[in-house]
Amino acid sequence: MTGVRGTRTTIALKLLMATSGIVFILFVLAHMYGNLKAFAGHEAFNDYAHHLREIGEPILPYGGALWILRTVLLVSLVAHVTSAIVLWRRRARARPVAYVVKRNVGSSFSSRTMRWGGLTLLLFIIWHLLNFTVPKINVTGGPIDDPYVLLVESFQTWWLTVIYLVAMVALGLHLHHGTWSSLQTLGWTGSAGARRRAKVAGWVVAIVIAGGFSLVPLAVLFGIVSV
Repeated sequence: MTGVRGTRTTIALKLLMATSGIVFILFVLAHMYGNLKAFAGHEAFNDYAHHLREIGEPILPYGGALWILRTVLLVSLVAHVTSAIVLWRRRARARPVAYVVKRNVGSSFSSRTMRWGGLTLLLFIIWHLLNFTVPKINVTGGPIDDPYVLLVESFQTWWLTVIYLVAMVALGLHLHHGTWSSLQTLGWTGSAGARRRAKVAGWVVAIVIAGGFSLVPLAVLFGIVSV
């Protein structure tokens, strides 16, 4: 009975990871689109940032929809990280003695880096929130109340751009395997054709999102986007 209950819990945790992962995929896709507004210039980017805070008015207070979204994302993050840790500990307990020779036949690089990539992303998310959300940190000492200027001046700092691009590599790898894993957990890889489509979906999601996020810091670095 304990084994059955444990199996059910494992399935529930995998489903929780899959659904919370999909929530993040949808969010980062929308966030990436917003970041690309930087190519439209100072006014367009700041108008976008301002209008985000007006969503739902007058039913919601100014910025209310953003705080609802942040709450959903925080709950999803806690669920995703907790599920990952519990599942990892269960696998470790099920195999207390490591293999003498560990073979990675059939596993992708992105699947083997999920744990460390996830930790990298978690640390990056914390910094990203401090940099652009609360309390907002302009490492150049410039203004923090102008979203466009804060964005550009942050990416004009070379080491911050390097950190951001490394995080985007980690994000791409995480999305590549995470998309496949989520589709598999949800039962959408039941045939050879479905598995091929899931693999393609993993690559498309990873390249579009990680690549899209990388465009702005690279554009700032090469002077295409400037204050």
